[in-house]
Amino acid sequence: MAIVITDECINCDACISECPNNAIYEPGEEWSYSDETALSGRVSMPVTGQEVDADAENDPISDEFYYIVPGKCTECKGFHDEPQCASVCPVDCCVPDEDHVETEEQLLAKKAWMHGE
Repeated sequence: MAIVITDECINCDACISECPNNAIYEPGEEWSYSDETALSGRVSMPVTGQEVDADAENDPISDEFYYIVPGKCTECKGFHDEPQCASVCPVDCCVPDEDHVETEEQLLAKKAWMHGE
């Protein structure tokens, strides 16, 4: 399951540099699948098979606080034993996203997809 940042976020910036997938963005910042990943051009999502343009700039998920793109979040599987955003968050607002439940196998497939492994 992906991690989500709740509205209790104080915009401290502690989490952003910890994410190995570059899945965390500042409030109001556009995002793309290609940001700091091996993805480029038209790609198929690993779990759903949905085709997306990895280079397309997408609208921000939040204009008020830092946010995590669920399609890029792997809970740090394959990198760390626990989600790094949650481990460094001073207000404990990085929590499991009940709307984006994935198995460990799916999370590892997403990691391999993003990093060309």
